[in-house]
This record gives sequence, C-alpha cells and structure tokens, in this order.
Amino acid sequence: MTTTKPKAAAAARIGAALAARERGELLRRLRPCFARVGPWLQAGKYVAALASDLPKRNGWTIAQQAGDRTPQRTQRLLNRAVWDTVAAMGVVREFAVAGLDEAARQSGRRRGLRIGAIDETSQVKQGTATAGVKRHYVGCVGKVANGITTVHLAYVRERTGHALIGARQWIPAGHLTDPVKPLVMGLPEDLVFRTKGQLAIDLLTETLTGGTMLDFVCGDEVYGSCTELREFCEQAGQGYVLRVPSTFRLTLARGVTMACAQAVTQLLKGARRWEVRSAGKGSKGERWYAWALVATASSRHHLLIRRHLASGELAYHYCHIPGGQPVSKARLIRAAGLRWPAEESFELGKDCFGLDQSQVRLYGAIARHTVLVMAALAACAVTAALLRGRTDTQPPPPARPDQPPPADPGMIPLTIPEITRLLAASPASRPPGHAEDWANWRRRHQARSRWYHQRTRLTRGTEIALVN
Repeated sequence: MTTTKPKAAAAARIGAALAARERGELLRRLRPCFARVGPWLQAGKYVAALASDLPKRNGWTIAQQAGDRTPQRTQRLLNRAVWDTVAAMGVVREFAVAGLDEAARQSGRRRGLRIGAIDETSQVKQGTATAGVKRHYVGCVGKVANGITTVHLAYVRERTGHALIGARQWIPAGHLTDPVKPLVMGLPEDLVFRTKGQLAIDLLTETLTGGTMLDFVCGDEVYGSCTELREFCEQAGQGYVLRVPSTFRLTLARGVTMACAQAVTQLLKGARRWEVRSAGKGSKGERWYAWALVATASSRHHLLIRRHLASGELAYHYCHIPGGQPVSKARLIRAAGLRWPAEESFELGKDCFGLDQSQVRLYGAIARHTVLVMAALAACAVTAALLRGRTDTQPPPPARPDQPPPADPGMIPLTIPEITRLLAASPASRPPGHAEDWANWRRRHQARSRWYHQRTRLTRGTEIALVN
C-alpha cells in the first residue's frame, strides 16, 4: 500500500478543519444552556484552550490561552455565571452519540454494538475544602490518597469510536450530614447521598430517557455487585454484561446456588467447555482469551467467564439478555471486550484536555469543568471517528511469524491526540506544514511499530482456535 506526502498532508489539514467545524457546531448547540451571550462565548474560549498544547490547564493558564487579561472571566464562568450544567451535559451526550452513530453508518458498521460503559475516575486533591474530597483508594495513583471521584458513562460504538457522555461526582455521606461542609463546598441543598451504583442508575436514566439506544451496559465489579443497578436495567429491558467477583452467587437451578468460582471448578473441568476467541483488536493485535458460558436457572441470565491464556487468571461477567434478543456467546464476548474504552476516554480526557487538572473546589465548578472537558473530547472523538476510514492507510496485518515487513508501513488513522495537536498548531511561529509533517511522521512510526508488535505476537506459539 502506497501513501504519498501530499495525500497525507491533505488528510491532516482536513482533520484540523473538520475538528474546528465539529467544535463550532457543538458550541452552537450549547447556546440555549446559557442565560447570557458573554458566558457562552467564554465557554467557547475555555473549550478551545482545553484542546490546546498547554502543559497545565487551570484558571490562569486557560485565561491566558484564551487571550483574557485576567482569570476573572474564567473563574466567573465556572463559579457564578448562570448556565444549566445538566442541560449542557445532555447536549454533549446527544452530539457525541449522533456523531459516532453517523461515523458508524458512513463506514458500513451499523451493526456494531452500542455499549454504555460505566466506570469511575479520580483526581488527587489537597486539603479538606474541595467538594467530595476524602482519603480513600485513588485509582490514578494506585493507593489510598486524598482525592475526589466521579462516575462516568462512556458511549462506545464498536470499531468506530467512543466518548464520555455523562458524569456524576460521588459525595461521601459524611459531607452531607456535616453542618458546615455543604456550605463551604457549595453542595446543593437537595443533594442526597448516592452510592456509585446509584449514580450509574442516574446516568443511565438520563441516557435512556433521552432516546439513546444501548445494546449492553458494561461495568466492573463495583457496578456488577450493585443489585439495584442490575434490577434497574432488567426493568428497563436493558441488557448488561457486568463484571462480578468470584464470590458472586448464582442460581443454577431450583434450590441450587453456588459462587462463580465453584461453578468453574465443578462445571468447566473439561477443556472442550472453553473456546478461544478474541475480545477485540488492540493496538498490538487481537486480544485472545479462553471463554466459557454457564447457563443459570433463568433463560435470560448467564455467567460468562474469561480466562487469560498465559496466567490462567479468571474474570467473571454476569449477563442479562432481554426478551426478544438472541442469546449469543460471540455477542456477549464482544460486549465484554468493549468496557476498556471508558478507561481510554479517561486517559485522553486527562492527558489531552485536563480532566484532572481543575483547580476549582466548589461542587458546581467541578461539574462545569467536567462538562466542558467532555465537550472538547466529544468534538475530537467525533472527528476521529468520521475520518477513521479516510486516514487509515495501514497494510494488512502480518499472517505468519517470518513475514517480511512491508515497504511502506502506511499510517494509523488520525487519533484524538493528533487532532488536538493540529488544532493547537501555530502557523506564525513555525514553517508552513510543520504540524502536519510531524503528525504524519508519528502516525507512520506508530503504524510500523504496530505491524512489528502484531508479528511478534504470532511468534509466541500460542495455539489460537478461531471460531467463526
């Protein structure tokens, strides 16, 4: 496969122009959420600054990037300006869902799964004045630390793209019962304590009532262990594939219950009960695991077990398939493999848009920063999805371990980080085409590395039984 420099440069320029148009369209849709024009214009500057090449995004740096003389307008936007944060989040959700669905339609992937992936992310905070701050396990640092946690819902279109479409900050119960903290932290008077599972229910309620269709809801053990969340999905006719712990108890028949680990030991002794299938394609190739499906007393509930081929580590997924939908192991495996894009959205949100760099402390200000980050991410995610087919020039993956590398490695499709770099390019300070040349070099280098990674996997000698 051959790629020419003019075509590559044109693709980069098209990506930057399309991203600017998508961002402008999203900001236009956000106009009714603001009481006055001034804060709306400032929100547009804020979103543009989030997608810039700032090393650190806070009120001062964002205001300087936006061209303001002082950070007062930025601080007013987050703390005192009159605008509907919940409505703005709804607009971002509708924009992201519609954009990713359109990208799936254009690429001929209409039948790709639509997943609602639930997960939480944390941000380290110092002191005790920030809304929701508490000393607890913070995943981003991998230990107990002082920080805040927010539950997110990501919309994932299989083989197309993904974006964050909902967020709710978790507030410890002790903050709501304290006579002083709600005033210091700016907590709403009607705010009540909600567990992470209940916050997930709130996000799903808004999403489903807003008309978004999901094939499955996916989440880790925190959400799979929430009985209230599972019952909500079943009453709404919503399928789910939720991780559960090994101690989760199943009803296999009338009067017969056992833990997941027991079910594997007693029912999956033979090697024939396991099938090796891919959980989806990663940057280094297919992600192969051994899978088994265990039926329960309910014809609509199943236990899907994933076993790591090298370590033998097991992961358990409790699945619900609504009436009228076929029970397909392949479909459940595909859904289970689509939970990870939520974590990738967190990584992109933090690295490219400053999701964890807000220096605000009030509850409402944190929510407003979050929704503006989601808007910046959604515009770039939709752009990347729409251009995926046009900018992917990689050759076919290697088929055998001794296959020689291609003469031209091609380029990976335009990614969200590359789009943000193109948007932040400053033509006045660099030669013409400088940003496009660097974007193309990185994409070609990543394509070459990806091809070698895929060939290396073929040399591991693991026997893969591909089941159609």
